[in-house]
Amino acid sequence: MLTRYDGPERFDVLNLLVATDGAVRALGYDVRRLRPNLLISGVPEEAEATWPGNAIAIGDTLIGVHSVRQRCIVTTIDPDTGAQDLDVFRRIRRSFGGRLALNCWTIRPGTIAVGDAARLVSTTEQPANLGGWVTGVPYPRSADGVSMAGEV
Repeated sequence: MLTRYDGPERFDVLNLLVATDGAVRALGYDVRRLRPNLLISGVPEEAEATWPGNAIAIGDTLIGVHSVRQRCIVTTIDPDTGAQDLDVFRRIRRSFGGRLALNCWTIRPGTIAVGDAARLVSTTEQPANLGGWVTGVPYPRSADGVSMAGEV
């Protein structure tokens, strides 16, 4: 079940990262380097960058697409060996302007499953807030002043 996240911000921009197989194919590296929550298949290589401002409908679930994610150095770490390959980051910068995969949020919660059809639809919805430190908002603190960022 995909649900709305209303907890303290513990993510870079938004709490859901969606990648498309077309963009991953164009990148030429293992999708796990991008760490997406969802991978949508059947998408042309260049299409992903045109999705911000729209929504992805999967059954009754509606996922807002805010922006294309600015990628960090973590993409250079091989998920199997832990070895670093800086060429991955160079390729993302050169071929995608440093941005790859989609910053998303849940507009309408619902259950999704592997194989469910996804379609791009228009929306006027905007996320209630953008995450944590990226927008200059500190992590919330508990009553005793301790940061709640490390709690699960």
